[in-house]
Amino acid sequence: MLADHPLRYELANELHARPFPALDVPCTAVYLAVKQADQAVSRDRQADMDHLIALLDRYGAPHPQPGATHYSGQIGRHILRWESHTEFVTYSAFANTLSERAFDPADFEVFPEDWLAAAPGVRVAAVHIRVQQAPDRDRIEQHLNDWFVADSVAVSRALDDAATIAADFSLDTAGNTRFAVFVNPGTGRRRVGRIVQRLAEVEIYKSLSMLGFARVKQLSAQLGEMDVKLTGLMDHMGDDTTAADVTLAGLLSTSAEMERMVAHNAFRFGATEAYRNIVHQRIGVLREQRFEGRQTFNEFMMRRYAPAMRTVQSTKERLAALADRAMRAGELLRTRVDVERSAQNQKLLESMNRRADMQLKLQKTVEGLSVVAISYYAVSLASYAAYPLTDLLGVSKGELTAALTLPVVAVVWWMIRRVQKKMH
Repeated sequence: MLADHPLRYELANELHARPFPALDVPCTAVYLAVKQADQAVSRDRQADMDHLIALLDRYGAPHPQPGATHYSGQIGRHILRWESHTEFVTYSAFANTLSERAFDPADFEVFPEDWLAAAPGVRVAAVHIRVQQAPDRDRIEQHLNDWFVADSVAVSRALDDAATIAADFSLDTAGNTRFAVFVNPGTGRRRVGRIVQRLAEVEIYKSLSMLGFARVKQLSAQLGEMDVKLTGLMDHMGDDTTAADVTLAGLLSTSAEMERMVAHNAFRFGATEAYRNIVHQRIGVLREQRFEGRQTFNEFMMRRYAPAMRTVQSTKERLAALADRAMRAGELLRTRVDVERSAQNQKLLESMNRRADMQLKLQKTVEGLSVVAISYYAVSLASYAAYPLTDLLGVSKGELTAALTLPVVAVVWWMIRRVQKKMH
């Protein structure tokens, strides 16, 4: 029998591990998203698990499996769902009741205050969703006026008029974002659950993507300084009064700083883009229809949210463009430095060649002088040796010396040439 891949069943089951909740009407849903302020991706995930277990122990609920990334179970009168994501965890609790006071902060008391204070992270999103049967249009309008900020409220009919959804994406006095879901008759529990889950995800991923906007606001001044510095260094590239080596060192330092900024912010920019896409996808699947001429969720995002995301994208592109400029400028200046050094080396070689020629001429001169000196001493020695022959040959000492000079000089010259050939 053909063997299965070791991860086949695990990966197949992962697609079905996090189903939408099935919710009755009326009900209340509260969501929390908790994230470490820094280095959230490399956080201690066991600390998240321990915090979940601490909550379950308060209600005497069973524990999740070791290493689990999601959990669902009953805690008191609530259904709890917990999910671990790349850089955050979410807690959601569902109760089949409605508080008398709309969006009562007491609905979050399912999460005890001291337990929240011990969380291994900070709150990045808190969503409060009120689900009830849809009243008549006038009553819905009254609720919208009472519950939400008029200038920001977005309302639409979702999923082929299965429900009317509303929110203003503002934080209330308890720090929660409110959503209202008015469910029309005939809408099933699972469809209600899908609507609630998608609304919560819109707010959670919107909040997380806005972290990228906060990051670019911090980078704005630094990028401006780097741009001015880079422009100044590039102006010096054509200035002959500034040493190219000094300008190159400045460009390399700036380029290194830009690359550090790119590397440091790459994850946040990538996460922001991913979260933005999720927000638009979640709103898209709601299949919105306009309600009484009011702005839809998609229109709200287009007017309020999209500019922030465009700022993040433009900053990402600006940072990449500055890094490319610094790199190109460094390469151009490095080429200029190499050309200048090549010219200097060429001049040095020419100078060395001239010196070599002078040394060769000097050597030949010295060799000529050495032939004369050696010949002088050789002729003297030969003359002293031949003086006894003057009486026998009948010549004077001067005549004998003159006769010996040319042969001796020739022999000396021949011997020096022979030694030079052996040396070469």
